[in-house]
Amino acid sequence: MREQGTGNRGQGRRGRPGTVDRGRGAFCGWGWLSLGALALLALALPLRADTFFVTVAGLGGEPDYVQRYTADAKALDQAFRQGGADAHVTTLIGADATRERLTQVLQQVAAAAKPGDDFILVLIGHGTYDGVEYKFNLPGPDISAGELAALCDHVAARRQLVVDSTEASGAALAVLEVPGRRAVIAATKSGTEKNATVFARYFVEALQDPAADLDKNQAISGLEAFEYAQRKVADFYSSQKRLATEHAINAEPKLLGSITLVRFGQAQKAYADPAKRALLAQKEEIERKIDALNYQKDALSDEDYRNQMTALLLQLAKIQKEIDL
Repeated sequence: MREQGTGNRGQGRRGRPGTVDRGRGAFCGWGWLSLGALALLALALPLRADTFFVTVAGLGGEPDYVQRYTADAKALDQAFRQGGADAHVTTLIGADATRERLTQVLQQVAAAAKPGDDFILVLIGHGTYDGVEYKFNLPGPDISAGELAALCDHVAARRQLVVDSTEASGAALAVLEVPGRRAVIAATKSGTEKNATVFARYFVEALQDPAADLDKNQAISGLEAFEYAQRKVADFYSSQKRLATEHAINAEPKLLGSITLVRFGQAQKAYADPAKRALLAQKEEIERKIDALNYQKDALSDEDYRNQMTALLLQLAKIQKEIDL
């Protein structure tokens, strides 16, 4: 398990110190790249496919928690449905949020999802950890992290995200994570943080607030939503003058940054336009390649970095121009 704060982001998203400026400098001085090379780069970019969203509002217990968890789940349902026809959204609330029903839904996703698709599972509610096993609390029998992991393993999507916003969720992170394939967000850093959390509230808010869009590409990634919620949780405890009883963590931050949760503004309009959707998919793929290159830049020579960054920035500018037409 790895704790990731805003100061531990490495060199991922554009806009981080030492990343964009270096790339833009290369763009200004490396105009010799051929259009043929850029065309080949475009052809190599895979188009995005579908996204499967499953949100579960688990057992609330007290009326206040039931109301809060239901409201959060409904807000996520609404946000995810803005993805249009390519967004397959299932939200389980109240008596429908049972282990049996959740198992059926995840089996249905496994039957439908393709390797090129994305899969996001969000757990809202209470969790428990007995020192050995984490369980997500549901009406009737609970479901363990191991059972959830086994169900997710059958989903072919190569980009997956599990957001566990419950108390004690840190104990589930190592069980659910699959390096390079499944990113995990947990509201607590361990299974011993057992007070009810507020993380879900601010994760939902992140998908509704353009301020969460740190790289200003009119899309909120999993990493941006995590960092927004993490900051807001810290501000909540500080403003309440309370000792923080939850410390969110994530695994696979690089993968987390590559998963788009929602789009807004011109990006959302472009995604809804069949004529521009392929261009937007290429744009987002180039942005992921820029992120990956920034993660790797310390292992590259300056010349290699400039060559690769220049090619990506030129193609990004070209595609953005076509989207804006």
